[in-house]
Amino acid sequence: MTSSNLTTRVTRRTAAAVAVLALGGGWLGGAPGAAGVLAGGALALGSFRWLAARVVAVSAGSSMSSTWIAVTGLRLAAVAVLAALAFAGGWVHPIALLVGYTVLPVAVVMQGLRLAREESGSWT
Repeated sequence: MTSSNLTTRVTRRTAAAVAVLALGGGWLGGAPGAAGVLAGGALALGSFRWLAARVVAVSAGSSMSSTWIAVTGLRLAAVAVLAALAFAGGWVHPIALLVGYTVLPVAVVMQGLRLAREESGSWT
């Protein structure tokens, strides 16, 4: 499986799970609950897609330099600033944002386990 396939599968699964969880967030927390789940999922997916693109670029032969590390720090700072702005504006519920952001690591682990099972040949 190529990194592009992995990125696409993780993105699709995360987006689907975030959409379902946003319905639950809306039911429990109203508009801030749904918006929080959607915002958390969007922040996580944006960060993940950026990181995946950088990994592809580095594996294709680009040198890994100190600027890459600085840009990674800026990416994390941008995620923190966007989350803080959403909290300060009262548009999202903090727990709902955390729920949306947490969907991505679960999707990555599930995809990794599925690929490991495929490679080992055990489908039981």
